[in-house]
Amino acid sequence: MTFRTAGASRAARSARSSPAGDGRAVGGAGRGTAGPLIVTEDLALLDDLLRLCAAAGAEPEVHHTVPEHRASWTEAPLVLVGDDAAARCRGATRRPGVILVGRDRGGLADPAGGDPEVWRRAVEIGADCVLRLPDAESWLVDRIADAAEGAGQQALTVGVIGGRGGAGASTLACALALAGARTGRRTLLVDGDPLGGGLDVLLGGERAEGRRWPDFVASKGRVGGGALEESLPSVRGLRVLSWDRGDSVLVPADAMRAVLAAARRRGGIVVVDLPRRIDAAVSEALAQLDLGLLVVPGELRAVAAAHRVATHAGSVLRDLRAVVRGPYASGLDDQWVADTLGLPLAGELPHDPDLLAVLDSGAPPGGEANGPLGRFCAAFWERALAAEGSS
Repeated sequence: MTFRTAGASRAARSARSSPAGDGRAVGGAGRGTAGPLIVTEDLALLDDLLRLCAAAGAEPEVHHTVPEHRASWTEAPLVLVGDDAAARCRGATRRPGVILVGRDRGGLADPAGGDPEVWRRAVEIGADCVLRLPDAESWLVDRIADAAEGAGQQALTVGVIGGRGGAGASTLACALALAGARTGRRTLLVDGDPLGGGLDVLLGGERAEGRRWPDFVASKGRVGGGALEESLPSVRGLRVLSWDRGDSVLVPADAMRAVLAAARRRGGIVVVDLPRRIDAAVSEALAQLDLGLLVVPGELRAVAAAHRVATHAGSVLRDLRAVVRGPYASGLDDQWVADTLGLPLAGELPHDPDLLAVLDSGAPPGGEANGPLGRFCAAFWERALAAEGSS
C-alpha cells in the first residue's frame, strides 16, 4: 500500500517512496539517528511529524498500521500513532513509549477533560499520553530527540567543590574523570569555574580542537547530547568542556542547565568542577548532581571556610559528602573534619608528595592508575557505580 500524493509535502512524498510495512527509515542512511515509528495515513499529520523528527535529528520509520515485522513496533524508541490509525493499532503488543497524536485541539491533553473518545482510543492502544499539534510541538521534539539518543539512565554526575581556595578540587575532578574513563564508560569533564585556569590546561589538552564554554553561553532550551559530545575536545580518553584563553565569561543559568542536561542524557559519567561561589549558574549545576564532593584540607581554617560552602551548596544539593585531604593539623583526622561539617565522609584523599612534580612535568593528576590519587579515584568509582547499579 502507498500513500496518495494529492496535497503532500516533499517530506511526505519521501516517506511514500518506501512501501508501508517494509521497515525502511525515512531520509536515507547517515542523515540522523534512529527515530520513532510513525503510524498514520493522515498526510497533514505526517508532514508535521516528519518535520518534528527532522528538527530532532531523527529518522522515523513510517507505516499505515502496526508493522508486519513485530520488532518494528516493540523495538522502536518511540511510537507515534495518528488518531486516524488508532483503531488499526488495537491488539498491538503493549509497550511503553506509545503516544497518540492528533492536530488542532489544544496542547497536552488533560485526562480529566477533552474528547472522551480520543482517550478511549488511547487506552485501547496503551498510549502513555495524548498530544495535539501544533501546541505540543516543542514537547514532542524534545521527546523524539531523547528517544533517538537512547535517553534512559542518565549519567552518574559528580560535582567537586573546594572547601577553601587551593583545596585541590580541580585536581580531584580531573583525576576522577580520568579514572572514570578507565572504567570504559563514556566520561565527560565539565569545567564550571571560569576563574580556575582551565581544566584542559591541567590535562595538557589546551591545544586540542573543539568548542569551549564561550561557544555555549547563548544556549537555551534543548542541546543535543550527541552534538555536544562530538563538538568538545577529546583529551586522554574523555571529552572536556573548559574555557578558552580569552577573557572569562559568565555562564548564564539557562546555558548551564541546557549543557549539563545534554551531557547527562547519554549516560556514563559526568564530572563537574565547581567554584565555591554559588551563583545562579552554579545552583543549576548543583541541582543536576547525583553526588557532590567537598574537598577539605585537614586544618582548622579550611574547616571553617568549608562550613560556609557546605551550608550554601547543601541547600541545593541533596547528597554532599566530604573528601578530607591530609596532612592534618594536630588533633584532626578525616572523621573529625566530616563530623564537624555535618557531612558523610566520602574518603580520605591521600597525601602525595610527588604530585607537584607530576604536574610540573606536564602529566595530568591521577593519570597513573597505580598512584595514590589514581587508586583513590578507582576505589571511589567502584563504590559509586556499584551503589548506582543496586538502586
